[in-house]
Amino acid sequence: MSKIAAVFAALKAQGKKGLIPFVTAGDPHPNMTVDVMHALVKGGADIIELGVPFSDPMADGPVIQRSSERVVLMGYANPIEQMGHAEFAKAAKEVGVDGVLIVDYPPEECAEFAKQMRSNGIDPIFLLAPTSNQQRIAHAAQIAAGYIYYVSLRGVTGANTLNTSDVASVLPLIRQETSIPVAVGFGIRDAASAKAVSQTADAVVIGSRIVQLLEEAKPGEELASLERFIHEIRHALDH
Repeated sequence: MSKIAAVFAALKAQGKKGLIPFVTAGDPHPNMTVDVMHALVKGGADIIELGVPFSDPMADGPVIQRSSERVVLMGYANPIEQMGHAEFAKAAKEVGVDGVLIVDYPPEECAEFAKQMRSNGIDPIFLLAPTSNQQRIAHAAQIAAGYIYYVSLRGVTGANTLNTSDVASVLPLIRQETSIPVAVGFGIRDAASAKAVSQTADAVVIGSRIVQLLEEAKPGEELASLERFIHEIRHALDH
């Protein structure tokens, strides 16, 4: 059982839902990344999505785009293709990566990539969206591990058009194809929306609101603000 699978198994045994915050590596400052991740854990995060900055983040809205522009590193599929799947998998394993989600890797074309990840103990995580048909859902279900990330709305991160009833109607279609957990992200910005989504999802993913919080916090108060926010979400999910 992978580390991610073990986390979800423990959550299920406790009757709890997962909290997966997203932050961009190097934001708001390169030397704060580790401290930011510790603050997320203290607040109650179960899994952390660490975004690799990229020059053209097609799935991300302006908030996360700005976070990518504040550092030099690049992300998405291009660097992995340049490095090669085997070398990337080796490097990821060496630094303790538990799962990899590459936005612009379609599941239909990624059987070998997923196999390479799994052979190195890394869960290949894939995206599904409101526009995904049953065939694509089936493809993702066949090769995904850890969890499936369901994008709750059409568009980019940071949008404010979350419809929880739409989410609730689609998740059963995904669960027809797979038993691995389904995490829902995009449009979740506060305790109320997180709690609403958690009624049907196995976990919630929050990204743009966290990046925005770090962006707007006063110097020296970033970590405390972040920990308070995550704690509020954790409390809402558990009660």
